[in-house]
Amino acid sequence: MIDLRSDTVTKPDEAMREAAATAAVGDDVYGEDPTVNDLEARIADRLGTEAALYFPTGTMANQTAARVHTERGQEVLADRQSHVVKYELGGLAQHAGLQVRMLDADRGVPSPERVAAATVAEDLHRPGTGLLCLENTHNARGGLAIDPERIAAAATVARERDVAVHLDGARLFNAATALEVPVTDLTEPVDSVMVSLSKGLGAPVGSMLAGSEEFIERARRTRKLLGGGMRQAGILAGPALEALENVDDLETDHENARLLADGIDGVDGFDAQEPETNIVLADVSGTGLEPATVVERLRERDVLATQFGPTTVRFCTHRDVAREDIDAALERLEDAFD
Repeated sequence: MIDLRSDTVTKPDEAMREAAATAAVGDDVYGEDPTVNDLEARIADRLGTEAALYFPTGTMANQTAARVHTERGQEVLADRQSHVVKYELGGLAQHAGLQVRMLDADRGVPSPERVAAATVAEDLHRPGTGLLCLENTHNARGGLAIDPERIAAAATVARERDVAVHLDGARLFNAATALEVPVTDLTEPVDSVMVSLSKGLGAPVGSMLAGSEEFIERARRTRKLLGGGMRQAGILAGPALEALENVDDLETDHENARLLADGIDGVDGFDAQEPETNIVLADVSGTGLEPATVVERLRERDVLATQFGPTTVRFCTHRDVAREDIDAALERLEDAFD
């Protein structure tokens, strides 16, 4: 089976399993887990922030950031296709009591003019805008790597209006790799950032939320409220530390995605978007089949993909997929739709 559904399906390698087995542990709720503390310090240093906090999931980290940055009833600005809007079960409303003002944004990032126009001031009738959420890479738009200038332009306008900026950077290291820039260039303009260690980097569990020391202290309390106060979490943080060593391998995933997209584009009825990172979106309307049918036909040939819209199928490369797997997947794809 060649699993191209997501980079979340990776299995921990032997180094990660060894790190889990030998991790020094303590009670993290008391701040006494040395492995978690090491992970948080390393992430803060790498992202250029004052502090960081370990979470079981990126969704919990995003929801925590939204709650900490805002007051209940405020508006949050977010791209209509963003993860916090599409894939987090309305958590912005449920957990933080926020109203979402959805924007249609070029490459998923609103222009400075669009941010200015969408921001509303607090008055007797309106709660005001409390947060701008950005995403990098942008999942639903095909793993787009958003350049630091675009991030900074949107963030600057928001912050000038006393609106906090949170960056959903689940695949931020993919973006930095694709853009060939330091990851700090992508985090410097924002107030907080979430990065996932369990996607392309391959850790079995975990995401990080980073920002100022004051922000992280408030986030720690909210994490506990949401049920994220883990105890001897070093068993999970140990493999996450090992995963940080895999950043340089992400370019291989991007190369494999480009090879996959080129091959898919050559199959009748498929139109693949040129990937910028490790996500390949293919319009399958030319086959005359529903995406679910395309996905099932591939499954019958031991290739797993994901329906990603009314005419779209998503393929995602990752560290458990080698070049030969890409070649084999393309052979099976051609056989299925020849």
